[in-house]
Amino acid sequence: MEKEVEGQQETQKMVHFLLTSSYNADDVDGLIYYDVFVSVGLAGSGWTGKQNYHASSNMYTDRISVFRVISQFFTALRDGTGRSALAVKLYVFLPISNLFIQADHDAKEEQRPLNQWKRSKGGFMASMFIFAFFTPFPLFIVVLSALDNMGFVANMVSIVLYFYGVMHFDLASSANTLTNFMGSTYLLSLVGGFISDTYLNRFTTCLLFGSLEVLALAMLTVQAASSHLHPEACGKSSCVKGGIAGMFYTSLCLLALGMGGVRGSMTAFGADQFDEKDPTEAKALASFFNWLLLSSTVGAITGVTGVVWVSTQKSWHWGFFIITIASSVGFVTLALGKPFYRIKTPGDSPTLRIAQVIVVAFKNRKLSLPESHGELYEISDKDATTEKIAHTNQMRFLDKAAIIQENSKPEAWKVCTVTQVEEVKILTRMLPIVASTIILNTCMAQLQTFSVQQGNIMNLKLGSLTVPAPSIPVIPLVFISVLVPLYELFFVPIARKITQHPSGITQLQRVGVGLVLSAISMAVAGIVEVKRRDQGRKDPSRPISLFWLSFQYGIFGIADMFTLVGLLEFFYRESPANMKSLSTSFTWLSTALGYFLSTVFVNVINAVTKRSTPSKQGWLHGFDLNQNNLNLFYWFLATLSCLNFFNYLYWASKYKYKCEDSGPGFKALGEMPLKRVERKEDYGSDRE
Repeated sequence: MEKEVEGQQETQKMVHFLLTSSYNADDVDGLIYYDVFVSVGLAGSGWTGKQNYHASSNMYTDRISVFRVISQFFTALRDGTGRSALAVKLYVFLPISNLFIQADHDAKEEQRPLNQWKRSKGGFMASMFIFAFFTPFPLFIVVLSALDNMGFVANMVSIVLYFYGVMHFDLASSANTLTNFMGSTYLLSLVGGFISDTYLNRFTTCLLFGSLEVLALAMLTVQAASSHLHPEACGKSSCVKGGIAGMFYTSLCLLALGMGGVRGSMTAFGADQFDEKDPTEAKALASFFNWLLLSSTVGAITGVTGVVWVSTQKSWHWGFFIITIASSVGFVTLALGKPFYRIKTPGDSPTLRIAQVIVVAFKNRKLSLPESHGELYEISDKDATTEKIAHTNQMRFLDKAAIIQENSKPEAWKVCTVTQVEEVKILTRMLPIVASTIILNTCMAQLQTFSVQQGNIMNLKLGSLTVPAPSIPVIPLVFISVLVPLYELFFVPIARKITQHPSGITQLQRVGVGLVLSAISMAVAGIVEVKRRDQGRKDPSRPISLFWLSFQYGIFGIADMFTLVGLLEFFYRESPANMKSLSTSFTWLSTALGYFLSTVFVNVINAVTKRSTPSKQGWLHGFDLNQNNLNLFYWFLATLSCLNFFNYLYWASKYKYKCEDSGPGFKALGEMPLKRVERKEDYGSDRE
């Protein structure tokens, strides 16, 4: 108790010193603290600041170096009174930072970290820099404005109008161009996931693809700013040709590659800051995905309000310029957090390991499986370099890859380990889950294309304010920003006590709730479209309010909150250790296929209904929504979503959570207890 009081007093002294004193960089040599950023963030939390007396000299040197930079920054910004100009911003941020840091502190108090590396890096402190990548919250001594997700979502909801109004695509072509672009973006996340798992670490992958993203945004800004780089209206489905087309499509391709690569590695990189084998950090990991969604949402709200308003009411090039600067600041912020990250080195190629299992299993297809799975080949715990995965009885034909024949030595392409076989089984079991969420993402694509075009011909007035149609997605974003804290702070603790699951409910249960809500959203969208179209035909001068669309957006926003976080956590937790990025990219793969399927549906529905209707016009033809049958398209998706939900129930009920030999004794993730589990071989005999 005395040590805690002493530590609290020392921490408060240091914070007071930072914010009020006149000092220079040399003054910090006498300060030995666990983490300067943690100390600043916990000035009022009562957490002891003296936790690093046992740190190595190298770690001490690193901390002092960081502290020197901070002290110099404060000195440079001190105003005439001798008080730091950033003091107010720090005090404002303290309650927000405490929310994240206290969770990290609870984990550290309940169970000692495994080694000094984990003591000084990772956790919520490191993830704060990753949250900064998605949100404009002030972060310690740096005030961040609109960042990467702000620009991503702003582009996602408004660029269809850029295609339609500036590049002169028709309704269907502008919608299809957007869905093809978004589909490519999410599909390329597999490239980012593969590279970060195999060749580069996840931190480097984020920065590499981030530079491509910034370059592409700069190209879009230049093209939007110059009228000479805009096509002339031609009355056709697409008017983009020649050099204009070359620049336009090159920028879109680079943007898709950059954004996809970042998203393929960013989520796994953030989750790497937590040890999922530690029960308390596993609980913190579940919270991380919720707070990541919240921070992404806050950034998106800025994008769909401020950036969209600038783009549609002022100029498109100013909107793209703001996004370019915001993304640049986001990547710089990400880079600044490097001293605090747990950066894991890439392992063997996931694709190669999968191919080896398939090839060897095919070679051994005529061999009989041994009576006991203990006779299958597996390396010893001593020689294992990655986590070992316990054998399961599903897909036994793959077990033939682990049969070691008599008088033969274990070699690659001749025999695989049980763990390697189980990795392939895990990925195979995930595929039906991925497929079952594609329709949901097809529904989401409609809210970013046709729903935006609906809003563009509705009453955009809110009192004296004109609301840009692409800003309507702010409604589900506000829903999410309110519901995520309520879900995390109230629902999850209650559900944990009932289910004994660290996330409250399982990830697959969350996804199921989202699938039901997405079907309801499409049904409501069809009803709203009937009302809008009837009023538009009756009196085009008095359209209904834009905010009728809030019903479908709000319901789908809640669906997205359940589904996206559930999928990200599911794929990260269930995936093998050396396939984390690739597996979390399955979420984006589902999104990509959903966008591509939207393009297919639009074209097929148009072609089929053009032949079958008396007017010989498709449901989604031409430039005038009042002459279309968009409501029928929405109801088609609602029906398909209901059928898809029952398909999902079948596969989710069949799914068997992985078991880990190297874990702390948990049977399966769905049955993970929250009690503290200690193992001498993991934590040593000296306990604090």
